[in-house]
Amino acid sequence: MSKRIKLGINGAAGRMGRRLVVLACQGSDFHIVGAYGSDHSGFLGRDAGEIAGVGAIGVLITKDLTERPDVIIDFSTPEGLLDIAQVCEERRIPLVVATTGLTPQQRQSAMAVGQVAPFLIAPSMSMAVNVAMKLVGDAARALKNLPDGVDVEIVERHHRFKEDAPSGTALRFGEIVAEEMQQSVHRHGREGRTGQRPQNEIGYHALRTGDNVGEHSIVFGMMGETLEVYVRGHTRDSYAYGALTAAKFLVDKPAGFYNMQDVLGLSEG
Repeated sequence: MSKRIKLGINGAAGRMGRRLVVLACQGSDFHIVGAYGSDHSGFLGRDAGEIAGVGAIGVLITKDLTERPDVIIDFSTPEGLLDIAQVCEERRIPLVVATTGLTPQQRQSAMAVGQVAPFLIAPSMSMAVNVAMKLVGDAARALKNLPDGVDVEIVERHHRFKEDAPSGTALRFGEIVAEEMQQSVHRHGREGRTGQRPQNEIGYHALRTGDNVGEHSIVFGMMGETLEVYVRGHTRDSYAYGALTAAKFLVDKPAGFYNMQDVLGLSEG
């Protein structure tokens, strides 16, 4: 039996952090050695397993690393990410970033880890979403030269508590399409007499409803037919499973920058 991976979880008391604790405890690949929270967390000093509902695992939620993990998964906040990224950079610890809503500056700061340790960041940890990204890129490449053009619209749905819109995943879908089809306008919603739709734009529409885990629909509208790539999460476990898969992939890699396409073997070249 292979040695279990020593895992650290940043944001362990959050919704996704708790699911990571549960799923890591259920499997045989990981041994949780660190659970981290911010100064403002009301769970500091509490057992991460008890918070997650699996019973005590002997790992308390702390601000600092007490044992060096083989890899850390960050599912926290932009501010929490920057704190743990600094630690990973200083101690050369592989880091999987699942936190979204980063500013370009925050993302750039966190990516300094990749200069000294393996670093993976993705707008979505869902494996189905990342396969869909590959399909969307293929579709955009195949359809970009149609004589009557193609209209691309992206519709996403998430729970009422989500703070950013459109989702980082929707924006990444848009980037993939734009890279292939050279659209130059990213339009967020429409209102009033907007006139005929130009073909150089990608439309985004963000719905916030109840406890929706996440849905994305990428619509390629043509004259006479429509192609739609649709992906839906049923539970948040899809993101947790993806993050754990990414951590397992990253732990023995050399320093550098990775993404979920690498994890799934979908990277070109």
